[in-house]
Amino acid sequence: MTTTPSDPAAALPGRPPVVDLATWQTARDELLVREKAHTREGDALAAARRRLPMVEFDGTAEVVGPDGSVPFLDLFQGRDELVVYKHMWYDGAPHQGQCEGCTTTAWHLKDAVYLNARGVSFAILTTGRWAEVASYVEFMGYTQPWYSVRGVEAPVGGSMGYITCFLRDGDRAFLTYSTTGRGNERVNGSLGLLDMTPYGRGEAWEDKPEGWPEGRGPCWSWRSDADGNATWGPTSRPVPQWTRPGATPVESLGRHGHHH
Repeated sequence: MTTTPSDPAAALPGRPPVVDLATWQTARDELLVREKAHTREGDALAAARRRLPMVEFDGTAEVVGPDGSVPFLDLFQGRDELVVYKHMWYDGAPHQGQCEGCTTTAWHLKDAVYLNARGVSFAILTTGRWAEVASYVEFMGYTQPWYSVRGVEAPVGGSMGYITCFLRDGDRAFLTYSTTGRGNERVNGSLGLLDMTPYGRGEAWEDKPEGWPEGRGPCWSWRSDADGNATWGPTSRPVPQWTRPGATPVESLGRHGHHH
């Protein structure tokens, strides 16, 4: 059986109402006015960020990477600006035991070529011991630079789970901006695309019409088992890990149980 768009029988439970293209376009155009206002406010916020003061700190602080200890200033790679993501770390945990939220952010920043084209370098910092971190980075297939900041004071070290921006003036280094929580969503293109879909992120906190699929907890889909079912059980891993060679439900890859 087929129905024309104007047929009331075309209404589907738990889904948007069915209308003709002209009616849809009118509703779309109305929403576009609000979207443009939202964009302009975002531009104004970015302008305010550019006007924040900055804090000088010791750029010679040592961090540990694939070439051993290097001064933090090296992370600028000769550029004047640097963005870092501070990745949480669970000492001694297997690869699948590392933070699914931080994995999400890091996975969406696998290549910084467009940042580099604007004179901005990128690195991931974490408090893990380098031997554990290096194993994890290799397993995940990350190509962006990672460094251990274990024992290093803020703003290089400090709390993890942040996106932080730095500016360099010769051998002087400055903290300019930092954000966490939902502020980190800016790099997560998947969430932005989900926000455009009729069912959204599938999370319970979202405002959605009556009859829509029931949402779940925030970030529920960031870990899954081998069949793709969202779970935090013993067979779960951060979702991208299932694309990596050797990621099986039963192996505790990367466990360093002798560390304390």
